Amino acid sequence: MTFTQAEFVVFVAFVIAVAWSLRGQLGRNGWLLLASYYFYAYWDYRFCGLLLISTLVDFVVARKIAGSSSPIQRRAWLWVSLAVNLGMLGFFKYFNFFIDSARPIIESLGMNATTLDIILPVGISFFTFQTLSYTIDVYRGKLRPTERWLDFALYVAFFPQLVAGPIVRASNLLPQLAELPSLSRRRFYGGFQQLLRGAVKKVLIADRLGETVDVVFGGVDLYASVTVWIAVVAYAGQIYYDFSGYSDMAIGVAKMLGYRFPVNFRHPYLATSMSDFWRRWHITLSTWLRDYLYIPLGGSRRSSVRTNANLMITMSLGGLWHGASLTFLLWGIWHGFALIVGRFKAVAFPKWLAWSMTMLVVLMGWVLFRSPDFSSAMAVYERLWLPFAGTDQGPSIIWLPPLTLLAIGLMLADHTVWTTRWRRCMRLPWDAWYSPVVTAIMIWSLLLYAPKGFRPFVYFQF
Repeated sequence: MTFTQAEFVVFVAFVIAVAWSLRGQLGRNGWLLLASYYFYAYWDYRFCGLLLISTLVDFVVARKIAGSSSPIQRRAWLWVSLAVNLGMLGFFKYFNFFIDSARPIIESLGMNATTLDIILPVGISFFTFQTLSYTIDVYRGKLRPTERWLDFALYVAFFPQLVAGPIVRASNLLPQLAELPSLSRRRFYGGFQQLLRGAVKKVLIADRLGETVDVVFGGVDLYASVTVWIAVVAYAGQIYYDFSGYSDMAIGVAKMLGYRFPVNFRHPYLATSMSDFWRRWHITLSTWLRDYLYIPLGGSRRSSVRTNANLMITMSLGGLWHGASLTFLLWGIWHGFALIVGRFKAVAFPKWLAWSMTMLVVLMGWVLFRSPDFSSAMAVYERLWLPFAGTDQGPSIIWLPPLTLLAIGLMLADHTVWTTRWRRCMRLPWDAWYSPVVTAIMIWSLLLYAPKGFRPFVYFQF
């Protein structure tokens, strides 16, 4: 069940109706927890056990950490949380990757390097990081452990953000779950509008761009350089509108239930540096990596060499967080290298040039992110930068799909408008006369122009 399926519309409407009819905080949280586990079981009920294990372990560990005055015991309990959570994540997501990577060494020792047929539990990367942030914050003394298991279980499994974020910190959500939210029509309307905008982003823009991306990346040798460039830009639009669309829908559903989630995107394609890009892109992940990996490694408090190493380690692991493949690792290394170079700017570039250079770096990174393997990525790079390579095999196809070009233009316009005073209009304010008209048009467009077939959210694979 995804956010763009009819089943989800019925599900969320029923959940919201029942939640607002319950007057007690205990009953409301119990209902939302039941609904969240049903939502996750809809994918595969067998993996609900992973959610439950992570919840039980971190609930107990946090209380043990807070109740102990011995640094050794506190650190030992923290390692229990790390071992359980990262152990599950490592097995399901990285076991086969490490076996394949170490295959030459294993076989040289006379052993069989056998991989397993492992199904990746949806959302495991997200809820693992979410629960780890809780125990680490308790260990650091920044957060008191919750006394109520029900609240913590709901924090871990809350269905709007369970499978693809945002990665919500316990310090943000647990205090909200400890109280009964008040119903506000204006807030409910704002949540509905954000949910609707997210659906438009995903269905009418990301999915349409994805059709062109799939065709060109599936046979890059057939297409001319200009077409491949369009496909790469289209993928930048696809992944942004797909993931920010999901985030908007998650934030919107939570808002309709009375809860606040953190912002996850701030128009990243307006960035004029790579550090600026990461302040705008997948904000809850970038801040998680900063607070729980980069800063503990030493951040920028040490020498320049150590700072660069910390950046590279953080971004490399951030790349692997997205997937167990060489391309994701190289994508992380690419961004780490770009951040390091950005620290040593000797010349202040004009804003338009800084933006152009940043977008070029981002686009080249997206080639790695989209490609299934390294050789496929190299084929794309060859076509981008060596436009006449391979032309002896026949003329290349120049394909300029009008809807794709229109969507790219709308992406640029969307980013630009949000920098002006017209951005308030984009939110369709409660009291604006045009809001009902635009809302009706969006709903009508979703019903009429949605692409046929099922296209899952890109970040569900992570």
